[in-house]
Amino acid sequence: MADPKGFLTTDREVAKTRPVDERVKDWNEVYVPGSLLPIISKQAGRCMDCGIPFCHNGCPLGNLIPEWNDYAYREDWREASERLHATNNFPEFTGRLCPAPCESACVLGINQPAVTIKNVEVTIIDKAWDAGDVTPQPPERLSGKTVAVIGSGPAGLAAAQQLTRAGHTVAVYERADRIGGLLRYGIPEFKMEKRHINRRIEQMRAEGTKFRTETEIGRDIDAAKLRKRYDAVVIAAGATTSRDLKVPGRELNGIHFAMEYLPLANKVQEGDLTTPPITAEGKHVVVIGGGDTGADCVGTAHRQGAASVTQLEIMPKPGEERSEGQPWPTFPMLYKVTSAHEEGGERVYSVSTTHFEGDEDGNVQWLHLIEVEFKDGKLEQKPGTERRIPAQLVTLAMGFTGTDRENGLVEQFGLELDERGNVARDADFATNVPGVFVAGDAGRGQSLIVWAIAEGRSAARGVDRYLAGASALPAPIRPTDRALMV
Repeated sequence: MADPKGFLTTDREVAKTRPVDERVKDWNEVYVPGSLLPIISKQAGRCMDCGIPFCHNGCPLGNLIPEWNDYAYREDWREASERLHATNNFPEFTGRLCPAPCESACVLGINQPAVTIKNVEVTIIDKAWDAGDVTPQPPERLSGKTVAVIGSGPAGLAAAQQLTRAGHTVAVYERADRIGGLLRYGIPEFKMEKRHINRRIEQMRAEGTKFRTETEIGRDIDAAKLRKRYDAVVIAAGATTSRDLKVPGRELNGIHFAMEYLPLANKVQEGDLTTPPITAEGKHVVVIGGGDTGADCVGTAHRQGAASVTQLEIMPKPGEERSEGQPWPTFPMLYKVTSAHEEGGERVYSVSTTHFEGDEDGNVQWLHLIEVEFKDGKLEQKPGTERRIPAQLVTLAMGFTGTDRENGLVEQFGLELDERGNVARDADFATNVPGVFVAGDAGRGQSLIVWAIAEGRSAARGVDRYLAGASALPAPIRPTDRALMV
């Protein structure tokens, strides 16, 4: 273990963020560069000899957290990186973007602030990249089998890397112009700079993975033809169908899905655009949806110079402490202030949009809302609480309802769906179509990046067993697993 008395002598200390007035003027990551390294060894030393490390179960990847905490405490960064990569292909992604369910399950968190597992993780991998310890791992020999992976988000990339290292010839198909899926165009630059994706792609290319951009299966290539061309197919196309808000005035100009708004800001950072076609500059912005995607819209609007930003959430404001219904070590729904919320704006809970109001040119100007409450398990409006707020740009960040059904991929493959509308699969992540597998949000529904990587790794094992009859690849989860994150 690390320091036997660390949890008694060292207080929790997290990464420092840059001043708000500084960081809203650029798109760099919000954290102070290098601020973690001087403190992280002591923070890793807070990890306890807890007997049963519940953090393992809290993490869908089954990360070996106490082991790499011990190495980080001793500043053996190479060994820490080895243990980190044993279960996670892309710790620089999860270390920046994961909500850290492992910390919610930390035994120390029962009555003290949990170990800063996420900060330790990102420090280990950043040190590994700086030291040149992250190198390509090409297979010793090829199997002669070919695999197509549809989608280049975290699930697709994890599946592709695992299968390439197992000796199969893998091609990743991505409908966008760059690899990365929602990591590339859904996550703002201030949360994760895209250089982290770029160097992983180069590592994967050096290992032998092929990438095909601007190619949409179901439209550009018929799914049936793709199936004939490859020995196996992994569908990791995500759950990209945005949930809509069907109220009067929805057709007005200036109302957009979050995934229409966010990618344009990222394309500016990529150098494709000088200014985004949809911008918050000088406008009163309303973000509908209180989750992480909504927070991404809030932070983006701040950087674009919005006149005001208001975030609406239909659910009540979460508490700051665990409720009786969310005991340790479950992942609780708690009130949290993200870096985007630190930068300003207003958050309004327990409200529902009734309609939009526009000007004579058809541009949205006002959003009408009403307060709501739950009674006997039903959502009811509270009479007399109607009001309107200025809204010249509205982003809908209310989640996603499933994989894209308009491009023909589901129908062309002949895939069966489960009761939730996701692609159905068995314990090996295999669909009803022989040789076709599914991983990530396409099969699981909208979820977290850590689940996507875990599913990609597990699906790769299923594919490997299908192609080779057996597999030495690890399988951290099964499709029915929910760990402690229900």
